[in-house]
Amino acid sequence: MPKRKAAIAVGGVAALGAAALLLPNANASQDQNKASGAGAAKTLKAADASDLSAQLQKLLGDALAGSYYDSGKQQLVVNVVSGDNNVIQQAEKAGAVVRQVENSISELKSAAQALKTKATVPGTAWAVDPRTNKVVVTADSSVTGAKWNRLQSTVQGLGSGMATLKKSSGTFKTFVSGGDAIFSQVQGGNVRCSLGFNVKASDGSPAFLTAGHCGVAAKDWSDSETGQPIATVDQATFPGEGDFSLVKYNDANTQAPSEVNTGNGQTVQITQAADATVGENVFRMGSTTGLHNGQVTGLDATVNFQSETDPNGVDTVTGLIQTNVCAEAGDSGGSLFTQDGGAVGLTSGGSGDCTSGGETFFQPVTAALQATGATLGDGGNGAGDQAGGGDQAGGGDQAGGGDQAGGGDQAGTADPSASAGDEAGAGDQAGGDQIGGAADPSATAGDQSGAGDQSGTGDASGTGDQSGEGTGDGSDSLTGTH
Repeated sequence: MPKRKAAIAVGGVAALGAAALLLPNANASQDQNKASGAGAAKTLKAADASDLSAQLQKLLGDALAGSYYDSGKQQLVVNVVSGDNNVIQQAEKAGAVVRQVENSISELKSAAQALKTKATVPGTAWAVDPRTNKVVVTADSSVTGAKWNRLQSTVQGLGSGMATLKKSSGTFKTFVSGGDAIFSQVQGGNVRCSLGFNVKASDGSPAFLTAGHCGVAAKDWSDSETGQPIATVDQATFPGEGDFSLVKYNDANTQAPSEVNTGNGQTVQITQAADATVGENVFRMGSTTGLHNGQVTGLDATVNFQSETDPNGVDTVTGLIQTNVCAEAGDSGGSLFTQDGGAVGLTSGGSGDCTSGGETFFQPVTAALQATGATLGDGGNGAGDQAGGGDQAGGGDQAGGGDQAGGGDQAGTADPSASAGDEAGAGDQAGGDQIGGAADPSATAGDQSGAGDQSGTGDASGTGDQSGEGTGDGSDSLTGTH
């Protein structure tokens, strides 16, 4: 076969509009007022904060009760449960802001396990939120009657100060439909998803990653709705420990660029696999809704989707990244990435839409690469460094929660390719409320001036916690993205 370039470059469809990149644009001041009382916290990029978190996990061990990235101040905040001043001093010396908390990570994980044992019902999700030092439990609109009573009783049984419960007016589901769109013809109609990232399979052949529920739904995939298949599913995981598929191109000579197509002829080069950090800014590309951005709000999240094959069943997926980024049907499998070209996640499912906002869960790319044996890079040539699946910035210690004050205020998307210097004047991003429309990832500083104020309430420190009123902050359903 003649050598061809894959028509489905990573990412998908044009971005919605053109607006400025709104990211922190000033050096963070040193924080002298935390509970620890002293220390000169370092100003860090999100990737550096992730590395520091992993180092402190090894250094502090059980004394560490999670960590998160303060994107407004560009600092890493670490929780410690020990009153040992030596532990605090070690963390501060490393450059982190130290906060003393009540709940240890082992206690929080035990609480999450109790929820798994007693309250695994469709329409629920939970994760440990390092910002509130609690397990945050979310129930969608389908959780009513005896199911709601069971969930509420379980949460209350965990003890005061251990967990919070909130209600979403929508329903949890996977987003089946579509970076660039990929299609498959199955009995009963077509399936549409989005391509995540091009990779090299363990045998050296060109391939790509997408959502596992896409790979389970169909085996052969095309780059057009009525075209011939150009790729075949090699591995697929869903439900269970993840939501990812490895799909190999049928033509071994396919050129599979390591980039995300962000629309309007613009691309972002993907140079490495990156672990998510709670609080960092991320960008999502999908074939239905284009480019959108937000913040990571949790890691190692568990989501209980209503089974699509069994009316009385539940599809539980673990180990996901939780965000306040919006998504819709068809965005499943699409790329979650960072401004500097880090491949972070694959779109799994969530709630809401890109009009009213919502929250979306993603499969970590590092875990998918480790499980499939694939490597990231141009046409299989290895474009960059891949952090191992297990080195996820503190792993479960940052299993973030769901309190996302302002998480739905994502009226658009930011520009992931502008440099820090380009962002002066773009706006203060003290939180997760991202107002001002979709951004062009290649926009210059001039394009971005006066883009808008992002001083939203992105720090989900307990906002929206609802102990059973049922009026929740999630205005839309948790949906899966195909």
